[in-house]
Amino acid sequence: MLSACTSPDKPKQPAAVRFLTYTADPQRQTVALYWQDDAGKPFRSLGRLHSWLTQRGQPLQFAGNGGMYHAGNVPVGLYIENGRELTPLDTSRGVGNFYLRPNGVFYLTRQRLAGVCSTDSFASVQQVRYATQSGPMLVLNGQLHPAFRAGSRNRQIRNGVGVLPDGRVLLVLSREKVTFYELARYFQARGCRNALYLDGFVSRAYLPAQGWRQTDGDFGVMIVVTE
Repeated sequence: MLSACTSPDKPKQPAAVRFLTYTADPQRQTVALYWQDDAGKPFRSLGRLHSWLTQRGQPLQFAGNGGMYHAGNVPVGLYIENGRELTPLDTSRGVGNFYLRPNGVFYLTRQRLAGVCSTDSFASVQQVRYATQSGPMLVLNGQLHPAFRAGSRNRQIRNGVGVLPDGRVLLVLSREKVTFYELARYFQARGCRNALYLDGFVSRAYLPAQGWRQTDGDFGVMIVVTE
């Protein structure tokens, strides 16, 4: 939520210190979304998904939570995996971060093209292989979400996903508590015209190349990059 709190100001660290980032090229790497195993049981943790993929000869380059979820680890809003819509697009109005409009969708097409778009414009996207819906949009058409304020004191661990001008996917987890504004500005500064918030304090990432190995968590959808 965007409510204020009374935490004291802290000196800002450089962006490289504040944010863990991974850039994936969907034309050269496999970027995929996972929710359940072959028996229909949610993976829930990065560690369990890591073990499952390793057993199948797919070592992880990156993994992180990929959106919000209901009880039972069921994705909130749209979820598409391998071309199958498993949960529908949510265009309703409600309370909470997911419903802070504009919200949006991160998707990958069958042609290995990645995108982030608003929920309202998703209907025009064709041949979707993977998609996860979340909210709010951090950056939309190069502009920050209008609800974000530079002076906000609402700080949490947060993660998000954006698409760079060259089509690569930028995956970001804050190493420290940040505001929506700070996370959105980071994506904007990196050149993302569109970026989507995924989740807050529950967020985790597995990025062994940078010595970051969080294997816990209790999630619905997870974003995975393998070679």
